[in-house]
Amino acid sequence: MGNCCGSQSNENFQGEGRTLGATPANAPPQTDGARASAPPKISGPKGGRTLGRNPQAPDDSSSPKAAAARAAEERAKASQGKGKLGRQLDAQKSQTQSDTLAQSARENVAARDADASAQARNWD
Repeated sequence: MGNCCGSQSNENFQGEGRTLGATPANAPPQTDGARASAPPKISGPKGGRTLGRNPQAPDDSSSPKAAAARAAEERAKASQGKGKLGRQLDAQKSQTQSDTLAQSARENVAARDADASAQARNWD
């Protein structure tokens, strides 16, 4: 079966065929004792570069402890100017799952109590 929309072309696979294990027709002959030359040694800067370090930034301190302390200070400075909603969001983010569930339960109890008291007031 062939392609119904295309034209017949005999340009593919012209010439002498080869098997899979055969060497290419234009490959230079190899001798048995010949060895490939080693690639040239790649030389870079003497000291190298530590991953994760910004090369443009000045090297204040290289210890992870100092970097963590600096990051904590930056987070503390950023959280100071957030206002009331920002502080509430930070408090909500810092809650554990049990704190969140307890707060949700308190809100549900308060809503049920409000509904019960409204029903008692409207009772005929």
